[in-house]
Amino acid sequence: MNKPCVVLLTGAGGDAQGWGNMQVTEAVKAAVIANGFDCRIITAENREEMIAGVNAGKCSIVWSALYFFTSREDIIGIPPDAVWVADVLDELHIPYIGPSARTMKSLIGKFDTHEILSAGNIMVPKHILCPPQPVEAVDFFPAFVKPNGESRSVGINENSVVEDPAALARQTAFIHDELQQSALIEEYLPGREYTVLVIGNGKNREILPGRVTVDPQHYGKYPVLRSDLRGVGLTHVSLPDDHHDEAVALAAGACDILKCEDHVRIDMREGADGKLRIIEVNGIPGLKPEKSWSPQIYSLYHRSDDPYKALIGKIVSCSLERIYEK
Repeated sequence: MNKPCVVLLTGAGGDAQGWGNMQVTEAVKAAVIANGFDCRIITAENREEMIAGVNAGKCSIVWSALYFFTSREDIIGIPPDAVWVADVLDELHIPYIGPSARTMKSLIGKFDTHEILSAGNIMVPKHILCPPQPVEAVDFFPAFVKPNGESRSVGINENSVVEDPAALARQTAFIHDELQQSALIEEYLPGREYTVLVIGNGKNREILPGRVTVDPQHYGKYPVLRSDLRGVGLTHVSLPDDHHDEAVALAAGACDILKCEDHVRIDMREGADGKLRIIEVNGIPGLKPEKSWSPQIYSLYHRSDDPYKALIGKIVSCSLERIYEK
């Protein structure tokens, strides 16, 4: 029997947009092969290069580190003429791991995610997008300002929590000028941080919450996960001693409404009332073997000699089952 072949797609934006750089992609490939599948890597900067790479060999399913093609390695920075990988794969009738094209586009825009979840009665922070709304529309302080379409805490710094309209105007201008995108303004959530790994589908779906902590000495006035705290070993993920069932229920509801598939990660934070709210749903979570949160969480719940191999195997197996065993 022929083994399924997983084609890993990456490019310049693989680290900013998706699971990591080429070293991480090689680690994913090794884990896919260790689970008994064939696997090869293709790199592409455009539609034509991707199609040529897919057609160059066997392909049962594509797993992309890219939302869309880009030459930028530093930020996601969605251009208006972006060519989305999932759109191309849908046109070619090539199956892929991860949420659908429509869902991916909803997830990468945090405001859109908030709007969809809020309409489905899923708890999210108060929020507005600037532009189109002016900063004068904000009637909640302190507020939290972040780029609408980034990941890895890009654009988040000591000035992200603002206490008055003047500070809000400065921070939204920073997002507009430095990252060339709209600013998402949320009510500031003062409580603890959680992240939830969701893998698999249907009866095979697992929802695994984790508590995210940072030594308080690394924070400024507010306990904010700035970009300089991410990916450098300063964040710690542990089994939560509270909010477990609440986080599971919130994540399940969000995945159902957004139609998430295969592997997503959902970040949450406590509001002033002590209840969790979803602050982001990541459609292509990081897969650095030791530093990324998905592997860390999986290893907390699945003790084995090689939890990373098991995580990758679960994602691939559940994706193939979803596509080929309908």
